Amino acid sequence: MSITNDIKNAFRQPNNTLKQLILINVIVFVVLIVTRTILILTSGTWVYNLIMRFMALNSDPLLFITRPWTLITYFFTHEGFLHIIFNMLNLYWFGQLLREYLGDRKLLSLYFLGGIAGGVLYMLSYNFIPYFADRAAFSFMIGASASVLAIVVGAATLLPNFAFNLILIGPVRIKYIAAFLVLLSISGAVGDNAGGNIAHIGGAVIGWLFIKQLQRGNDMGRPIMAVFDFFANLFKRKPTLRVTHSRFTGGAKTKPNGRSSSRPGTPDQHEIDRILDKISSSGYESLSKEEKQKLFQASQKD
Repeated sequence: MSITNDIKNAFRQPNNTLKQLILINVIVFVVLIVTRTILILTSGTWVYNLIMRFMALNSDPLLFITRPWTLITYFFTHEGFLHIIFNMLNLYWFGQLLREYLGDRKLLSLYFLGGIAGGVLYMLSYNFIPYFADRAAFSFMIGASASVLAIVVGAATLLPNFAFNLILIGPVRIKYIAAFLVLLSISGAVGDNAGGNIAHIGGAVIGWLFIKQLQRGNDMGRPIMAVFDFFANLFKRKPTLRVTHSRFTGGAKTKPNGRSSSRPGTPDQHEIDRILDKISSSGYESLSKEEKQKLFQASQKD
């Protein structure tokens, strides 16, 4: 199917983090919607509820210990259409700014840092603030809002006077948009969705702190990217090329009849060593087309 190919291509393309984040959220949402519909029609609602318990972040620390991955999975999980649409639109608009000025790696690390910070603040609040004590036992949280608000506030901190043209309003500086969303979250911290709004505040704080530290030369996202790089290197394909070469003694090898045995365009050993060093440090994929061709030529036997 063309949709499947489009999704595969989106994940194969380098420097495509923003689209990949949105796609992961959308794919999880679609799978959950289809799964819920099927299970409800087949009287399997309890199965869906079980699935959600393994995706959502619960405020109970003892339960969290048995499901630590939920600190990550919760901010890729949505149930309501308006919820995911609002989050993905904000992620796209503000994420484009961060991606353009800071790059994909900073965008990815801030998304994860915002979600983690929001989840941690949610659990701390529900376990240490008496106001939330009566609801902590059965509370759980899903949604990428904390991650998205981290990116919104991060973009507003980096480019406070950048303006978006809003329908019926006109140009509005993004620092005011971010301030409005933060104020909305603060006011909702004592409402029906108190846990979610508390998580928003955690994401907002990280978004501001991330940019401020970056401006001082400190990258808070370095541990996040170190984890990603570790797993990327585990699954990276290593080249399995065998290079055979002759010992060079002052240039091309001469046959008994006096003719040179090296073909025109064959790279010398110095060039081969340089290419092999590049593979060792950066991987085979880092080679240019010409370098791959030279390596291929050198691998052919005389």
